[in-house]
Amino acid sequence: MINFKSILFFAVIMMALNVKAQPGVFQPGDYRDGIYDKENSTNRRFIPYTHLREGDVNWEKRVWRKLDMREKQNHQLYYPTEAVTSRISLMQLVLKYVLSGQIIAFVDEEFLQPYELSAIRNKLVIVGDTTEVEEFDANGNSVMVRKPGLIDSTWIFGNFTELELKEDWFFDKQKSVLEVRILAMGFNALKPGKEDLGAFNMFYTYFPACRPFFAKHEVYNAKNDAERRTFEDIFWKRQFSSVATKETNVYDRSIDRYSKGIDALLESDRIKNDIFRWEHDLWHF
Repeated sequence: MINFKSILFFAVIMMALNVKAQPGVFQPGDYRDGIYDKENSTNRRFIPYTHLREGDVNWEKRVWRKLDMREKQNHQLYYPTEAVTSRISLMQLVLKYVLSGQIIAFVDEEFLQPYELSAIRNKLVIVGDTTEVEEFDANGNSVMVRKPGLIDSTWIFGNFTELELKEDWFFDKQKSVLEVRILAMGFNALKPGKEDLGAFNMFYTYFPACRPFFAKHEVYNAKNDAERRTFEDIFWKRQFSSVATKETNVYDRSIDRYSKGIDALLESDRIKNDIFRWEHDLWHF
């Protein structure tokens, strides 16, 4: 005996398949921007830090660094400056999770004073100057009307110029390795129309809290699109260019307070070489 419900069920399935097969009937998500589904980066998890005992650290040095986004090696963190489907910049990534409340933005690098989300939004919005525009009334008379300036909230992506890092170098005697861990990230930008004032700090973030999100987003690789690394890889493998701006000292002062120009660059190299020399001398026989 023929089951009427079964016939009706198969008829509905065939109609659905027919509709999908018709050319011109597009559903969002039917076409992918690529030749395969990328699952590696979206499903990646960051590598947690190994447990560190205070008794295992017999040497430590805190260093502050600055990354200039104009340098070619740092372009992978700076670009794109506009919204792109398959790529995201460091500033776009961090702001995405800051505005969603998943990353906390701080006023200071000691993480003592968090920003309110409303304060971050206010810092991101720039209103242009009001202008006078000629309009005509119902009688055709010319009238000058003041129009408010344009509102721009995406200026930060193109004006993000510097990234500050606060990191701790230490020697773990249990593993006999010299390691470094980044603690804070500071985002500096040039305000449109006020570039002569220099870059100002937008906010600080706690780097370990950003790592789960860094591990899920790819960074552009100029040599191979199939081997794009994540932001976590860039910082973990230290594939960026930077200059040291400060080290812990009795005066708690940065390099620019006592050195300028080429002398400041030489002082920055001296800080880097001191760390390298300390490790080299440790294993010198």
